Amino acid sequence: MPEFSDDQLSEVYSFAVQLGKDAGDMLMTAARRRFENQGGPSTKVAYVEKDNAVDIVTSTDNEVEAFIHESIQARFPSHKFVGEESYSAGASRDYLVDDQPTWIIDPLDGTVNYTHLFPMFCVSIAFAINGVPVIGVINAPFLSQLFTSCRGKGAWLNEKQRLPLLRDHPLPENAPSGCVFSCEWGKDRRDIPDGNMMRKVDSFMNMACERKGRGGLGGMVHGVRSLGSATLDLAYTAMGSFDIWWEGGCWEWDVAAGIALLHEAGGLITTANPPDNFETAAIPEAKVGGRLYLAIRPAGGSEGESGRQAQERVVREVWKRVRELDYKRPGA
Repeated sequence: MPEFSDDQLSEVYSFAVQLGKDAGDMLMTAARRRFENQGGPSTKVAYVEKDNAVDIVTSTDNEVEAFIHESIQARFPSHKFVGEESYSAGASRDYLVDDQPTWIIDPLDGTVNYTHLFPMFCVSIAFAINGVPVIGVINAPFLSQLFTSCRGKGAWLNEKQRLPLLRDHPLPENAPSGCVFSCEWGKDRRDIPDGNMMRKVDSFMNMACERKGRGGLGGMVHGVRSLGSATLDLAYTAMGSFDIWWEGGCWEWDVAAGIALLHEAGGLITTANPPDNFETAAIPEAKVGGRLYLAIRPAGGSEGESGRQAQERVVREVWKRVRELDYKRPGA
């Protein structure tokens, strides 16, 4: 697939940013309707369960996705479209992001948060070429935070503040100690021995515990954060507010815009699962549809260590402490 010229990419970027603003306005209008009509019928949100009780969809999800899809079709009819709600409604879970120019959309990431009016919800818009997200737009309207990025143009907060917020900020020498660790409980809540939820809890304990605890696996991180939105987890990692994000089970629309943002900010993203020889193995780049992710914030160098070397050091320290997660694509 031929590469886009800078002018073509700039045109797509400008369109995506405006689309993200318009879709964010739709989300905020729907949210505002609830808290400005106390006692009325719109104060409650009707939702439908998909895979389980924490995997839900509202009419707002569908309305915003339809608006985004129709807008893209009108402007770029030859581009592919992958949206969470249209994709989830089908029976297939095949990997749909190929070399073609593709829009990857989550109209409302953090739907559970939205239903409870917890501010951590957003619209996520990504544009990928040759399977790689090159444009990312994340709009969290309740927080008045708009994250945008385009290949070669940097990553930005509210179109004015370049990311990360702290430039050339080194990672702690004894990481993960001194780091803020972001993670999610996820949608796999099966109470089965050695299931994903139990492996996550074990990993969370390792990262949080004192250094001498857990058989020497204690990470003693500064804090553990769970926002309920993988998209915003990645945005805050790109911003430098989170040092580490570790997660399994996400789909393309959960991460595509955040990956684009993190790359432009200077962060690293690889696989969540530690390889057998994690201390010496090459650190692969995460695939947007790989479902397993470990992200490290942008970092400056320090004496005897470049920023990239520090990021890779922290990756290996995390791999040392986390369990392997079992998230595969159905049929794989």
